[in-house]
Amino acid sequence: MIFPPKTKKGFLIWAIVATIGLTVLGVLFFIGKDVSGDTDYYLTFSLLTFAILVFVILVLLYTVWIQLESDVIESYLNNRLESLEKELQQAKELSEHKSIYIANMSHEIRIPLSTILGMIRMLKNTELDMDQCAQLEIAEYSSEHLLLLINMILNNSKGISDDLKLDLVTINLESDLSKLFKIFEYQAWEKGLQFESRFIVDKKHNFLVLGDLGKIQQILVNLINNAIKFTNNGKVEVSIDNTVTYDDYQVVTFYIKDTGVGMSNYELEHAISPLEEREASAVKHYRGSGIGLSVTKKIVELLGGELKIESKENEGSTFYFSLQLQKTLNLKAEPEKDSPVLLHHLDYKFKILVAEDNKMNQKVIKFLLEQYGAECTFATNGLEAVNLYKVIDYDMIFMDIYMPEMNGYDATKIIKKSDKFAEKAIPIIAVSASAFQEDIENAKKAGVDEFLAKPIDNKKLKVLLEKYALTPKRLKF
Repeated sequence: MIFPPKTKKGFLIWAIVATIGLTVLGVLFFIGKDVSGDTDYYLTFSLLTFAILVFVILVLLYTVWIQLESDVIESYLNNRLESLEKELQQAKELSEHKSIYIANMSHEIRIPLSTILGMIRMLKNTELDMDQCAQLEIAEYSSEHLLLLINMILNNSKGISDDLKLDLVTINLESDLSKLFKIFEYQAWEKGLQFESRFIVDKKHNFLVLGDLGKIQQILVNLINNAIKFTNNGKVEVSIDNTVTYDDYQVVTFYIKDTGVGMSNYELEHAISPLEEREASAVKHYRGSGIGLSVTKKIVELLGGELKIESKENEGSTFYFSLQLQKTLNLKAEPEKDSPVLLHHLDYKFKILVAEDNKMNQKVIKFLLEQYGAECTFATNGLEAVNLYKVIDYDMIFMDIYMPEMNGYDATKIIKKSDKFAEKAIPIIAVSASAFQEDIENAKKAGVDEFLAKPIDNKKLKVLLEKYALTPKRLKF
């Protein structure tokens, strides 16, 4: 017999053998008692020995039983693990087949669609009247929109993988993206919506940049397509802020705003979480299949940015992100910088506390403020801003509305109730990517002095800074 036993049957056999052994041992002890002359001594000794043997055997049997249960559980888990590995492999194979099928279908659709586009462009070169030209232009942009959607589906299916790589090319943002926006302008027009795209360019800092144009377009296609899809009336606005530059880099911030259905807090929380972590009901309820936003978030992070969302139900949503792109060629020579406006007497620089959790947005605000002579300190959340304010004297605070741990509203209220603020009041500027009426009202209730919407208009910022720079300041030595 094998010891220790590996099955319950083996355990039962060992238990029976042990019981028989104990019985035989007991019989021998009691027979020996009758043969021996010293009955009391022998009886005590035999009972003690018998008890010790019983205890040892019971402990041994208990240990064997525990080991047997562990072996059974381990065997079950191993079998279950093998089963799950097989199911995972089957799921991967099925996913690969689906990807191949999508790629093939996309290819089959694009072939006749490319022919249609080619014929439309040939027709445009013939003699046509104004109405015919307009009709062909609509047909061309509609076909390009369809092609763009096909590419979006294919790219999103590829975008879920973890091996995304960058394809860097030289980009002229305004030139390369204008045609893309023109396609969406027709799409919005068909739905009765206003569509506005604008490039905020500082001609002093206007560069060609190095980036992955294809992935930037994929991000914009996903976000703008969603904005139009979930806006029934009103406006979709795309803004590209290309005014911030430092060293060898250009910080470009993209904003996609709509006046659509917006999102509840639950939808906002789950909108850009990985698809596999979401409940099926959440995926079905918001933004179609739910793949586009998850892929968009992943691509933005791959490019070094962070996708942010601000939304109100029945008021609209704003999606925005910033990318740090390397400069290449300068489109126009840079003239001298504006002279600083934020100076105390004796040329003492303004000290400004900036509460902003997004690192790329920090660089944007830092650039805008420093060109006017400010000295910036950054806090990544409202609580940190309050603690910094307590120990350092500042002349102004820029307070982002939505931050982790403590939002801008609560941080502003705490600062304004402090004894330090009572002794010396300083202006607090609220900043938000979405200037919803509710945000503005809440900011006013919290006690802010001004409200700036992102992207920050440089002219408005300068006017605001000059307004507070010209007020009397306490000299510092």
